[in-house]
Amino acid sequence: MALDLLPVVPAACCSPRTRAAITEQAAVDLSRVLKALADPARLRLLSLIAAHDGSEACVCDLTDPVGLSQPTVSHHLKVLVDAGLITRDKRGVWAYYALVPGALEAVTHQLGTHLTAGAAA
Repeated sequence: MALDLLPVVPAACCSPRTRAAITEQAAVDLSRVLKALADPARLRLLSLIAAHDGSEACVCDLTDPVGLSQPTVSHHLKVLVDAGLITRDKRGVWAYYALVPGALEAVTHQLGTHLTAGAAA
C-alpha cells in the first residue's frame, strides 16, 4: 500500500527586518569607540577632562587624580584620541587634552539608531 504524502512547505522561521541593520564598517567603528569607553580609567579621564574649564586639561592635571603612572595615563589618553573622543594639543613640554564636541552624543546616537527596538531606518 502506497502512501500519498503532501508536499512540505517550509514555514518562515524569522520575522522580516523592518529597518536597516548596522553596516559592517559602522559596527567596526562603533566597537572601537565602545572598547575605548569600556575601561574605568578612561571613563574617569573623560570625566576629569570634562570637569575642567573649557573641557580641556593638561596631562599634568590628570595623572594624580586617577592614581596611575604618567606612561599609563598617556596610553589611556592615546586610546581615547585614537577613538576620536578627545584631541591632543602639544604646548611646549605639556600636552593638553580636550573633548571632541559632540563625540559622546554621536556614540549614543549610533546606539539609539542601530540597537534599539523602536528606531526608524
